[in-house]
Amino acid sequence: MSTVKIIPFSGVRENGKNMYAVEVDNDIFVLDCGLKYPENELLGIDVVIPDFTYLIENADRVAGVFLTHGHADAIGALPYLVSEVAVPVFGTELTIELAKLNVSQNEESKSFKDFHVIDEHTEIDFGTAVISFFRTTHTIPDSVGISLKTEEGTVVYTGDFKFDPTAIPMYATNYRRLAEIGSEGVLALLSSSSNAENPIQVASEREIASEVFDTINEWNGRIIVASVASNLQRVQQILNAAKKAGRKVVLTGQDLDRIIKTAMRLKKLEVPEDILVTVKEMKKYQPEELIILETGRMGEPIKSLQKMANRSHRNVKIEDGDLVYITTTPTIAMETTVAKTEDMIYRAGGVVKSISENLRVSGHANPRDLQLMMNFMSPKYFIPVQGEYRQLAAHASLANELGIPFKDIFITGRGDVLEYKNKHMSAAGSVPADNIMIDGIGVGDIGNIVLRDRKVLSDDGIFVVVVTIDRKLKKIVSAPQITSRGFVYIKASRDLIKESAETTSEIVEKHLHSDDFEWSKLKQDIRDQLSRHLFEQTKRRPVILPVIMEANQRRGRRK
Repeated sequence: MSTVKIIPFSGVRENGKNMYAVEVDNDIFVLDCGLKYPENELLGIDVVIPDFTYLIENADRVAGVFLTHGHADAIGALPYLVSEVAVPVFGTELTIELAKLNVSQNEESKSFKDFHVIDEHTEIDFGTAVISFFRTTHTIPDSVGISLKTEEGTVVYTGDFKFDPTAIPMYATNYRRLAEIGSEGVLALLSSSSNAENPIQVASEREIASEVFDTINEWNGRIIVASVASNLQRVQQILNAAKKAGRKVVLTGQDLDRIIKTAMRLKKLEVPEDILVTVKEMKKYQPEELIILETGRMGEPIKSLQKMANRSHRNVKIEDGDLVYITTTPTIAMETTVAKTEDMIYRAGGVVKSISENLRVSGHANPRDLQLMMNFMSPKYFIPVQGEYRQLAAHASLANELGIPFKDIFITGRGDVLEYKNKHMSAAGSVPADNIMIDGIGVGDIGNIVLRDRKVLSDDGIFVVVVTIDRKLKKIVSAPQITSRGFVYIKASRDLIKESAETTSEIVEKHLHSDDFEWSKLKQDIRDQLSRHLFEQTKRRPVILPVIMEANQRRGRRK
């Protein structure tokens, strides 16, 4: 008999950063390795990745990493993992090509080459488990779910999916394969919960394609379309609509080379002949003959629209008569930004239309789709993943409606370990699963204290006090000099600055005449007393930075 463990390293009680592991006896199978883009409170952080501590400590047991699709929430953290744990990576053709691009752009992982292309017919026997795949419908081609067949039953991970009978062959779900897997007996189903709480029916891609064409065909002026580069299905619909409407397309955006051109090369994106023109060639065409397609990762197209509206974009400026067509559905965190962007566009003379005005657009399964997946699989145990807690809870309720008792449904947290042993699934401890924050080339060196300081700096600024002393003579050589950034305007706050300098002088004098002089105590005393004084006067708490210089006849030192 085998022991099966299921570990969500991330992707539960949060959006993005999907990464799960299934342990079968001594082998560890990693499912996806994604990142998430930070919310507003993570000041200066570029991306957030999972904690790989457990995998690094058990590197010799990791059989491989298995990827479901080519979005950043599934492959984005791969460069950081393979630089620590050199294990084979498996995925479909497009997914592997995008993963290679990510890995090659990271200095620590660019020499990694252990990639393996699979398809829906691939079966890999690792002894403890047989890994196979099933084709799913998502907003990027070559998306698959993963099946791990063990002695105790099959563990199924859906990845991102939805059901759409109208999907073109490149995006179509293999329903027969789903039925086959379910008939073999599913021990546990890990299913995406991203859309579990929204009962509104998601529009089919055929309906969306029709909406995109109608919008483009009805507008008489220039059209600027904002889309996420990794949503290749939407990009394809825009290209098809442009061709049908007799327009040329100008491609812009930061992720163009990384994603769209890769998809073109692999023929996963069909580009109509003679439809693309360069930025330099735009002037040859009338506004009504053009579509400008602005792409990028999540949030980037919206920021580019802001630059176009305030005329700081290097290639495009919004003019009177422009239609700005937003074909991406913003996250909750981005809604305020989108609203501000729309206001800026109207001020610049443009008009805004969003694809979500008329249709419910999503690449994720709605409640009925989620229940249909459960009906296909008929799992003994159900584990909702990929979503915030309210979405996991909504998904759990959907499972219970189908007859799965709540005792067999597990809403997990990051790092929780579920163990199936002696015919019973139960909680079995936890493993490290912190958020690892990436800032520039720094990996994990930004913690809560640094983030707190950044938050304070962004709210109340910094207050720097520089004073020079002579400890031998026990006197202040140079009176305190004060500099402030982001706190108060110094010229308009002369009294406050003077009082702060006097307070600093009193503190320094007291410490100089003390029998137990310590640099750390002096600086901390300055921080504490100035903090109280400044808060009393301004109700603000800036970061206070004391700089103490020591001077004598032989040398000068800074403390």
